[in-house]
Amino acid sequence: MTNLIYKIEETVDQKLQTYKDIALSIHEKPEVSNYEFFASKILSEQLSEEGFDVKLDVAGHRTGFDARYKSNKEGPTLVFYAEYDALPGIGHACGHNLFGATSSLAAVALKAVIDEVGGEIRVYGTPGEEGGENGSAKGSFVREGFFDDVDVALGVHPGYEHGVTGTSLANDPVDVEFFGKSSHAAGAPEKGINALDAIIQVYNGSNALRQHLTDDVRIHGVITNGGEAANVVPDYASARFYLRAKSRPILTDLYRKFENIVKGAALQTGAEYKFGLFQNSVDNVVPTPLFDEIYEKHLNRYGEQITKDRTKGGSGSTDVGNISQVIPTIHPNIKICDEYVAGHSIEFREASRSELGLSSIRLGAKILANTALDIILDPDLLQRIKEQHKENIANQSK
Repeated sequence: MTNLIYKIEETVDQKLQTYKDIALSIHEKPEVSNYEFFASKILSEQLSEEGFDVKLDVAGHRTGFDARYKSNKEGPTLVFYAEYDALPGIGHACGHNLFGATSSLAAVALKAVIDEVGGEIRVYGTPGEEGGENGSAKGSFVREGFFDDVDVALGVHPGYEHGVTGTSLANDPVDVEFFGKSSHAAGAPEKGINALDAIIQVYNGSNALRQHLTDDVRIHGVITNGGEAANVVPDYASARFYLRAKSRPILTDLYRKFENIVKGAALQTGAEYKFGLFQNSVDNVVPTPLFDEIYEKHLNRYGEQITKDRTKGGSGSTDVGNISQVIPTIHPNIKICDEYVAGHSIEFREASRSELGLSSIRLGAKILANTALDIILDPDLLQRIKEQHKENIANQSK
């Protein structure tokens, strides 16, 4: 065991500069969902050089990739998922330039011992975690069966402090469109059908619904088109909403209620409507504490401690939740700041290229690789993790 850990650590240290350089290069060329051509290329080509079999343009995502290395010895299949998209306008203010590099280096480090211990390593390059065009790719990877034969999934997200995997909100991103009839707003309003009125009715209906929803539910949106001229009855109007809830079963019910509001607005105004998801739906994260305990054990071994409140759930959403609905998954935070810095801020963007941020690649890769090694070497532990995951899935809506 000591020799295996030494090989993992030695591999990380030897190859660290390469992955730091990759992280900085991705940071300097921020790309949003479905346009991460540079990031996908530099990560996948590096993994190919490391001996992984790589496929590009997978799961319906032109900037996704699937990198695999399988030993001749039987063992579990583990996935390190890699994120590398940036935020529109602000760049890598969520640290995904570090995320993709860390997951890739962790896989390379585990590969140094996988032929001795057995199993298969995969790195899934999953675009658009932040949403956007063809966003939330992990949902596609799940839907297309990429996790059907996988035992566990691992990743670590940059944060301002160390934390274990937390809960998140499921999210259905939806577009609402109404199609009416234009007419002169003063001269012949009776001839028109006002699509904007229908959108406003959706807002009013959503506000009325909120008082009958639990505290974990969130409905928020913007009008994306409200008409062209004040003296013309708008024949087209649209809005975009995020529907969120603490679990998929609750969100499924919310989606139905919200669609009924849309239908009602169409009936009130006489407009036709179009309603549905504009990208993949995002499921809530279901933590598996036994899995996180292994991660924390190795975090402590490197002299670091969890400081983030373990009891506080997340108020945002991540498509890591889609993976966690089907297999045990960890998604802890790793510290890249010396003090509190808000995510999605200019300050966090700068932290994502700082020396502390870059050093998180070394720490994160070692912890993830050693966590995976523990699971490979202890089949009973893996079975207990799977049983706990199954139980938590069943209880998630309670």
